[in-house]
Amino acid sequence: LYTPDSGIYCSQTLITLEGEINLTVFRQAWEKVVERHSVLRTLFLWEKREKPLQIVRKKVDLPWDYQDWRNLSPTEQQQRLDLLLETERQQGFELKVAPLMRCLMIQLSDQTYKFLCNHHHIILDGWSMPIIYQEVLGFYEAGIQGKSYHLPSPRPYQDYIVWLQEQNPSIAESFWQRTLEGFMTPTPLRVDRLQLMKSEGKPTYKEYNCHLSASHSKDLQSLAQKHNLTLSTLVQAAWAILLSRYSGESEVLFGVTVSGRPHDLSGVEHRVGLFINTLPLRVSIRESDLLLSWLQELQQKQAEIQDYAYVSLAEIQRLSDIPPGVPLFESLVVFENYPREALSRDSRQSLRVKDVENFEETNYPLTVVAIPKQELLIQLVYDTSRFTQDTIERMAAHLQTILTGIVTDTRQRVTQLPILTTQEQHQLLVEWNNTEADYPLDKSLHQLFEEQAAQNPQGIAVIFEGQKLTYQQLNNRGNQLAHCLRDKGVGPESLVGIFMERSLEMVIGLLGILKAGGAYVPLDPDYPTERLGDILSDSGISLVLTQESLGDFLPQTGAELLCLDRDWEKIATYSPENPFNLTTPENLAYVIYTSGSTGKPKGVMNIHRGICNTIKYTIGHYNITSEDRILQIISLSFDGSVWEIFSSLISGASLVVAKPDGYKDIDYLIDLIVQEQVTYLTCVPSILRVFLQHPKSKYCHCLKRVIVGGEALSYELNQRFFQQLNCELYNAYGPTEVAVETTIWCCQPNSQISIGRPLANAQVYILDSYLQPVPIGVAGELHIGGMGLARGYLNQPELTAEKFIPHPFAQGKLYKTGDLARYLPDGNIEYLGRIDNQVKLRGLRIELGEIQTVLETHPNVEQTVVIMREDTLYNQRLVAYVIRKNSLLTPQDLRRFLQQQLPAYMVPSAFVMLSDFPLNNNGKIDRKKLPIPDETSIIESAYIAPRNQKESLLAQIWQDVLQVSKIGVSDNFFELGGHSLKAISLVSKIQEKLGQSLPIKQVFAHPTIAEQAALLSTVTPLTVATIPLVSAQETYETSHAQRRFYVLQQMDLNNVAYHIVSTLKIAGDFSPDVFEKAIQLLISRHESLRTSFILINGEPQQKILQNRPFDWEFKDWTNKPDEEILETIAKERKPFDLEKSPLVRSKIYKLSANEYILELEI
Repeated sequence: LYTPDSGIYCSQTLITLEGEINLTVFRQAWEKVVERHSVLRTLFLWEKREKPLQIVRKKVDLPWDYQDWRNLSPTEQQQRLDLLLETERQQGFELKVAPLMRCLMIQLSDQTYKFLCNHHHIILDGWSMPIIYQEVLGFYEAGIQGKSYHLPSPRPYQDYIVWLQEQNPSIAESFWQRTLEGFMTPTPLRVDRLQLMKSEGKPTYKEYNCHLSASHSKDLQSLAQKHNLTLSTLVQAAWAILLSRYSGESEVLFGVTVSGRPHDLSGVEHRVGLFINTLPLRVSIRESDLLLSWLQELQQKQAEIQDYAYVSLAEIQRLSDIPPGVPLFESLVVFENYPREALSRDSRQSLRVKDVENFEETNYPLTVVAIPKQELLIQLVYDTSRFTQDTIERMAAHLQTILTGIVTDTRQRVTQLPILTTQEQHQLLVEWNNTEADYPLDKSLHQLFEEQAAQNPQGIAVIFEGQKLTYQQLNNRGNQLAHCLRDKGVGPESLVGIFMERSLEMVIGLLGILKAGGAYVPLDPDYPTERLGDILSDSGISLVLTQESLGDFLPQTGAELLCLDRDWEKIATYSPENPFNLTTPENLAYVIYTSGSTGKPKGVMNIHRGICNTIKYTIGHYNITSEDRILQIISLSFDGSVWEIFSSLISGASLVVAKPDGYKDIDYLIDLIVQEQVTYLTCVPSILRVFLQHPKSKYCHCLKRVIVGGEALSYELNQRFFQQLNCELYNAYGPTEVAVETTIWCCQPNSQISIGRPLANAQVYILDSYLQPVPIGVAGELHIGGMGLARGYLNQPELTAEKFIPHPFAQGKLYKTGDLARYLPDGNIEYLGRIDNQVKLRGLRIELGEIQTVLETHPNVEQTVVIMREDTLYNQRLVAYVIRKNSLLTPQDLRRFLQQQLPAYMVPSAFVMLSDFPLNNNGKIDRKKLPIPDETSIIESAYIAPRNQKESLLAQIWQDVLQVSKIGVSDNFFELGGHSLKAISLVSKIQEKLGQSLPIKQVFAHPTIAEQAALLSTVTPLTVATIPLVSAQETYETSHAQRRFYVLQQMDLNNVAYHIVSTLKIAGDFSPDVFEKAIQLLISRHESLRTSFILINGEPQQKILQNRPFDWEFKDWTNKPDEEILETIAKERKPFDLEKSPLVRSKIYKLSANEYILELEI
C-alpha cells in the first residue's frame, strides 16, 4: 500500500517449456487450479475499515494472454522479454480486484514456449508455486489424453489463520524482546552516495547474478553435510561476515526469510498460500570466534527463531529498541529451498520443463537470493538509488570470496576470513601505494635552505610589515644565531623552545635552531600559563628563544631566555658562515604538542627525513618557483606552518609573514594578499569560508593556488570557491604525526570531495579493527606508512607503541590516525570523520577527554561529558554537560575555570547543567539523547532589550551569526558561543548591513552590543567606490580569465569541460512559452549573456550584441525511463561556437502533464 503503483512484492515465475502444447488445454488446467484454491481467488479490502479483510470470490476470470514471437530473432526475443518482464513488474496489482495474478504464454518457436505467471506475494509464497505447477501439469496431461484428474480437496488456508490465533503471543514477545535487547541502531549499509533524482517516486531495482563454481558449490554442500549444517546457514554466515566488514560493527542485524510452515500443522508442506515470514537475525562476531563453532551457534539461532516465526515483522519491530519509523534492517537474505521435483521430472513426453526462473522485488535496499544448483546461484536485487552496479559487482565478488574461504579451513578465526579478491587486494595494497620517488636522502631541512640561499642570494626570502630580508641576509642571520646556540650547547636532538610572535625574528629563530643541529618546540603566546608550563616541563627545555615583550609571560622553569630583539647586537658578533652540519635526516627537526586524552598535551617528534620528503614533493606538485609568494598565517604550534615557511624558503619563493593575530582580520589579510601579490594561501576551510564571504575577496586575482587542510572541506564550500575565485584549490590531509601532508587532492567543481592519494614515498591503508584492508567504498581506519612518519611521542613510549604499530604488510611502522575514511573507485580517498573521541573544530584537533579531565578537577563538578554539536548549518560548537555538586555553580564559573587552564579554542561554548545523564540499555551514557543547549545554558545574565535602532540592528546581526535568539545588549559575544571565526563573520556583516567598519580587535575589546553600538556611533560610514561605465565600443578587451578559456577552447573545439550546466526537475504548471520570454528578458538585461568572442589581430576580443534570439529546444519524453533520459541528455551535449552569441541555450524535456526536466547550459 505504501507504493501501490510499483512492482514491489510482485513475483514473477518464468518457465521455459518444450513440446507441442495445446494452448486451450493448458489454459483450462490453470483455471481448474484457480477453482481449487481459495487463496487464488482472494482480494483485500482496507479502506474505511479498522482492519483489512480478505474476501474470497466464488468465481474469477483469470487474466490470460498469448503472444507469438516466432518471427523475431533470438536477440529481439530476449530484448522484448526483458521489456515485458519490467513492464509487468511495474504494472503491479490492485489488491481489491481478484485474482491477484496474470498469465502470459509466449511462443518462441514451433516447440519452445515461455510461460510467465505474475502474482502478488500477498497470496502465495515461493514454496506454494511448485505445488501449483504440479497440479497444472497434472490437469494438462489428463486433459490432452481425455482423462479425468482427481486430487484430494486442498486444505483451506483458513486452518493456518486459526492456528495463528491459537499461539501464545506473550511467549513470542518475550523471546523477541530478549533477542533484540540492546540493539538500538540498524546495521548501516552505506557504500555509495544517494543518487540525484531518485529520492522521490518509485524505487528502481536491478538484479545482478553470480555463480559459485561447481567445485566450490560441491565443497560447501560437503561441509554442510559433514558438520550437520544447512547450506542456508553458510550463506547467512557469509552475509553476516560481509555486513560486519562493511559496517565495522561486531554485531549485525539483517533479515532472513523462513518458510513459516509450522511442523505441528497437519499437511502444511502441501498447502498453498502465504506462510513465509521475514525475521530479523542478530549475529555477533567476536575476535576469538572459531569458524566451525560459530557456524554451529548460528544454526542454533536459526532454529530458535523458527519456533517464533509466526510473529509479524511489524510486531517484532515494536518490541525492539530501534525507534519507530526506522527499519530494523536494510538487507534481506532469501534462500530458495522450495520443492522443485515436480518441475524437474521429464516423464511427460508431451510437455517438458526446461528451465524455471523467479523474479521478485522487495522494499529493502538490498536483497540477497541464494538458489541451490550445481553452481550455487546468488542474485543481488538492489535499489539503484542506493547502489551502483560496480559496487554490487564488488559486493558479489566479496561474498563469493567469503564462501570460498569458509570451506578452506573451519579451524580459522571468523575475523581471519578473507573478503577481498586477490586482484583487489593487490590494487589496494600495492598499486595505489606505488609512490616511490627520489628525494634528498642525505639532506636536512636547513641544508636545503642553504642550497637555495647559495643559488638565489639576492632573492627576497621573507617580508614582514614593510621589512624584507634577502636569502643571503636571512641565511647569514640564521648562521649567526646557530653559532651562538652551538656555544650554548645546542646540537643534534637538543630541544629549544621558541616563544615568539609572528615576525622576522621568528623565522630567523627557526633557522638558527635547525642550523645549530637542534629541534624547535613551539610555545604559543596565546596559550594559558599552565599549558605552557606543561610543555616546558614535559620537554625538559633549558633554552627558549623569545622577544623582550613576551619574557614575563613565560612560566619560570629555570630555562634560559634568549631575546632575539634585545640580544641581537651580541648575536650579530658571531660568524655569518654556514656552521658545519651535525644533523642527519634521522635527527629531530621539531616537536609540536597536540591535545592529549590524559589532560596533558603530547609532543610529536618529527624528523628531517619526513619533512624534506614532503616539502620537496609538494614544491614540485604545486609548481612553486622563485616568482611565487607564500603567505604565512598559521601558528607555529600547528604543523601547517612548517609547510608555509619551508616550502617557500626551499623553493626560492618569498615568504610573506602576516602580523600577529592577522589571520583573525580577513580585511587585513585581503589587503596584504593584494598589496604583496601573494600567490599561495594555506588555511583551514573555516577561514576560507569567511574569506569568501568578504566582499573584497574578489580582488585577490594574484592568488594561483589555495591549499586547505586541518578539517573537512564541504561540497558547498568547494562550489563557492570556484564560483568566486579563478585559481586552483587543493585539499590536503595529514596529521601532525606524519610530516604535515600525506595526501593531496586537486579540487574540481561539481565533484565528490576527496583528500586525494598519497604523496611521494607515503603509503595509505584503510583497515578494519583486525588490520584487514576494507573494500572500495567501505569505511575503515586510515593508517599511514612511509617516509613521513614521526618518531613517536616524546617521553610516552606506551602511547607511541599503541599508535605506531608494526606494519602488517611490509617492513617498518604504520600510524593509526583514528580517522575514518574510504576508498573511492578511482583510488582517491574520502575523509569521513574521527573514530574516537577526538574532534576537529575549525581545523584544531581537540581531545574531548582532555576537556572533561580538566573540568572534573573543579571542586563543585561531579561528572561531565563534552561533545561537539552541529545543531545548525556551519555552527559547530563544543558543549559540556555537567552534573554539579553545588547548585550555585554557573556556566560563567566553569568558563572562567577552564580559561585559566586551556587554550580558548578548547573552552566549550555552552555548559548544560543536568541532574543525571541519559543511559542506554548497556548502562552507558547515551550521547544522542543529550539535550540541545538553550540560552540559559550559554549565559545567565539579566536580559536588556535593544534601546535604539543601532542596537536593534546589531542584535539582528548577532542572532544571524550566533544562531541564538533573544540577545540582550549586555550579553557577551563570546559567552554566547562566539569565537574568532564568528567574530570575523560579525565584522563582515556589520560592514555589509551597516556600512561601517568595526576592527576585529574591537570585537574582543568591546564584546557587548551596547559597547559596539556606542563605538559605531563615532565611526564614519564607509564610502563605497563605484565602478564607472565604459563608453560603447564595437569590441572590448578580454580579461585574463576570459583569454585563458578562449585559448583552451581553441585547442579543442569539441571541449565542453567549461560549460556550466544546471539541470532541474520541475513539478507543476510549467509554460515553456512563458519561460522563453523570461530568459529572453534576462538576456536583454545582462550584457554578458549577449557577448561573443572574436579574434582581431591575433587577440580575442569581446563583442556585445544588442538583441539575440534565445536558442532553446522542447522535447516530449512522456513515460521515457529516467536512465534513458539522463543518458540521452549527456550524449546531446555539444560545444558552443564562441563567435556566436548568446552563449546560452536551454532544453526542456516533458516527462508528464505536470513534470519537466529543465536544462540550462552557459
